[in-house]
Amino acid sequence: MEAKKVIHSAIEDHTTTVFPNDLNNYGTLFGGKVLEIGDRLAAIVAKRHSGSSCVTLGIDSVRFLAPAHQGDVLIFQASVNRAWNSSMEIGLKVYKEDLKTLRRIHIVSAYFTFVAINEAGEPTQVPLLLPETEAEKRRYQEADIRKHLRMKNMHTRIPPFSIR
Repeated sequence: MEAKKVIHSAIEDHTTTVFPNDLNNYGTLFGGKVLEIGDRLAAIVAKRHSGSSCVTLGIDSVRFLAPAHQGDVLIFQASVNRAWNSSMEIGLKVYKEDLKTLRRIHIVSAYFTFVAINEAGEPTQVPLLLPETEAEKRRYQEADIRKHLRMKNMHTRIPPFSIR
């Protein structure tokens, strides 16, 4: 299977507007709404890279850096950071854009892990990733570190939550 470049599956500028039904009781954008859109876009990136159907395995390192309000224009960027055997890490960045100045403010970052599946619903191999730019190479290396941390945390027993 031939390695693929990041640019071949990336989404550079997916835009949307924040509407009244997207707001919480503080008048800011629901975090879950951003993650819903991000998950859909990350799934497209994963499918483009793998050529297969893909399912979300997890979302981590979600950071809400600034609020968005009604009428704000949001710009989503998503790309594969690294591909392993059947899984991929997709990085997501979300900006809000001031339409008068065109200044972008980074408001959300997250990492999505997707698994490619075959027709039987079983994991299937994905192409390796070929990072080209310095930023892509940095994200490629950092993704491997995050994967090792995720795997380590998966094996750490966390006691069940109790409200007592």
